[in-house]
Amino acid sequence: MLVSALALAAALIASGALFATRVRLLLGLVRAAAPAQAAQRTGDTARRARNEATIVLAQRKLLQRLVPGLMHAFIFWGFMVLIPTILIALIGAVDKHSTLPWLGHQGWYSLLVDVFCVLVLVGVIAAVYIRKVQRPGRFKGSHLGEADLILALIATIVVSLLLWHASRIALHLNEWPKAWSPVSNGLSHVFAENQATRVLERAFVWIHILTILSFLAYLPRSKHLHIFVAAINVWFGRTRAGGRLEPLKFDDPDIPEDELRFGAGKATDLTWKQVLDTFSCTECGRCQDACPAYATGKILSPKLVIMGLRDAVFAKPDDDGPATLVPDAVPAESVWDCVTCGACIQACPVSIEHVDHIVDLRRHLVMVESSFPAEAEPMLRDVERASNPWGKPQSERADWAAGLGIRILEPGDPPPDYLYWVGCASSFDERARKSAQATAKVLQQANVDFAILGPRESCTGDPARRMGNEYVFQAFAEQNVETLNEAGVTKVLTGCPHCFNTLANEYPDFGGRYEVIHHSELLSDLVREGRIRPQRSPESSEITYHDSCYLARHNDVLQAPREIVSAIGKPIEMGRSGKQTFCCGAGGAHMWMEERAKPINEERVREAAATGAATLAVACPFCTVMLDDGVQSAGAELRVADVATLLSEALDDEAR
Repeated sequence: MLVSALALAAALIASGALFATRVRLLLGLVRAAAPAQAAQRTGDTARRARNEATIVLAQRKLLQRLVPGLMHAFIFWGFMVLIPTILIALIGAVDKHSTLPWLGHQGWYSLLVDVFCVLVLVGVIAAVYIRKVQRPGRFKGSHLGEADLILALIATIVVSLLLWHASRIALHLNEWPKAWSPVSNGLSHVFAENQATRVLERAFVWIHILTILSFLAYLPRSKHLHIFVAAINVWFGRTRAGGRLEPLKFDDPDIPEDELRFGAGKATDLTWKQVLDTFSCTECGRCQDACPAYATGKILSPKLVIMGLRDAVFAKPDDDGPATLVPDAVPAESVWDCVTCGACIQACPVSIEHVDHIVDLRRHLVMVESSFPAEAEPMLRDVERASNPWGKPQSERADWAAGLGIRILEPGDPPPDYLYWVGCASSFDERARKSAQATAKVLQQANVDFAILGPRESCTGDPARRMGNEYVFQAFAEQNVETLNEAGVTKVLTGCPHCFNTLANEYPDFGGRYEVIHHSELLSDLVREGRIRPQRSPESSEITYHDSCYLARHNDVLQAPREIVSAIGKPIEMGRSGKQTFCCGAGGAHMWMEERAKPINEERVREAAATGAATLAVACPFCTVMLDDGVQSAGAELRVADVATLLSEALDDEAR
């Protein structure tokens, strides 16, 4: 017994020392990282606890893909149940006649152990089958050799546990009723009650313990580090709207000038949450599978971006200091491929915030290195010069409203119930203007009190911010907030999801706190309340609705546009809809950038056309433009129209 105790102590010390050494390094890397905004990472304890329960314990995101999700869930839940068996094995290794008080004698627990050992093995077999037989593309670039080793260790842990229990039953050493452990009891018939089984019983328990201790020492040095840090990363994930970006602080007197952060140029520029993100990556490739850029032949893989950043975090700096993140860790082209749609974040089972990483890389490239795609330069220049990406004079901003009798809010005027924030696209693009005109007509028919700012409305700064020019964004944010606050505005209505996201989620950082409503929400309310009565004939045409990423995924507006579609026609859902929507290709300032490889908008149009619908309904002016372009280039027979336009036409039909 003394020899066993000394051997166990030595093994525990060795494993613990290796584990602690690595953990100390990891903590040092997190502590050395740049600060993250406290308001984004603390507070809202109830929501964070709910995320732990649903994302970590219930494996909600993984179960979005049922078969691989169950595979992972079986392994995860199995280890949660089997944790006490580690203590039981440690006790049994020293004294084969002892066990954990109370729990080691419980039949119900031995049944759970048997069941979950089998489920873990099923999960391991399924994982091997998926990786070695199916070989899905999402694993391209992942460290599959490490995954194979981990799976082998997991299988060894549960098999050795079952065999140890079986040999104990054969030797009548079991402290629990053997009938409660059917698998171990069945395996016990392989062993005879003899000296060989006594030796095997000792061998199985030591194999079990040494495998667990090896697992403990190896995990923090492998890509399976996520087993330890994923729950922490989920806890510190964003609880506010998904579309919000954390602002850079250029004028904070508490931050020394040499510590100001201009995005991420080197690994030391990453925030501690971003470093934690890199530790948490499981390399599962779900983000890659969901990415519209990757799906249409671009080189961007959100997974490889995070893996590249992780390599940079662990890399030892050379004599010239830390390596630059772009292009040493992340190819420059992939940084500009991103449409900031958030599909990667939605798919990620451990709450990695890929878009924040990519925007921070863009910020450094744009503001420090003045490096960005040439086709984006006119947009950035026009936003700064003309206050809109179209480069049109501000005096023309209200031209779309000519003859409609819409009040333009002047300084000193009493504020309306709703300030209609039209947005640049609906103000200047001919196709998008129709939705603004339709929205205004419907509001007038419902006697809604609203007004527009006209020439006093400027770009929200969203395109510049997503491109990486935080300076320009913050200048427009401060200017627009000042205008809205001086006007006494409390409710803002907008038809642009990008404006919606910026006004609702990002302007509060600059003192602009308003109740922001998407036009589809107000219009659907008007229909529901009977204030407007659209005409819906029995032979209404079939309509498929495209969810805007910034409306559905980033801001949870899902039902209102569908209620409008249902009120005027026969809705047909596309295969990818709701929070699983597929981007139109406009986000991340791609409205003004050239597509490489297969255009994203054409891919989405093909999916819409496959439904057989006659009309492709949208609720975003960017989507209107991009999908209409996609219809023309793909040669599809689809009409692209905003839900406001369709609703206005249905009201006109009633009037006739």
